[in-house]
Amino acid sequence: MSSIRSKFLAAAILVPLGFASAPGQAADIVETAAANPDFTILVKMINAAGLADTLKGPGPFTVFAPSDAAFAKWPKKEVDLFLNPAKKEHLVRLLKHHVVPGKIMSTDLKGKKTDAKTVEGTMVMVDATGDVMVDGKKVVKADIIADNGVIHVIDTPLLPEKYRGSF
Repeated sequence: MSSIRSKFLAAAILVPLGFASAPGQAADIVETAAANPDFTILVKMINAAGLADTLKGPGPFTVFAPSDAAFAKWPKKEVDLFLNPAKKEHLVRLLKHHVVPGKIMSTDLKGKKTDAKTVEGTMVMVDATGDVMVDGKKVVKADIIADNGVIHVIDTPLLPEKYRGSF
């Protein structure tokens, strides 16, 4: 089993145990994203989905975060559809598809190709044998550190298989 896959599996087992945060920590995943002007849509979606408290939790989490420019590649009506309160369950699923348990740094991924299980329960393919790609979406900025994990910025939102071609 590859080292990265071992880390993902270990994180998936350990995350539910609820490690306590170290004292004095201030910038969790949500606060880190909210402080970055490139994540206004993502933060709006996190809040609309009711996932802020979860992503403020101890984690650790690895978030493959679409920037506002990434969401601009989608038709506005599609973004608005996910933000429709009647579609909250779809928004939750979409966002959880962007989160992997554990704190996986770019150095952990370099030169490797592996599947990673998201907190949504689906798999994403991470290919770091060249430009780092997650399900074919390019990581444009890696290793934005938060107290409870790490954010890797992707150039296009990930879409769970269930929703591909349905909107």
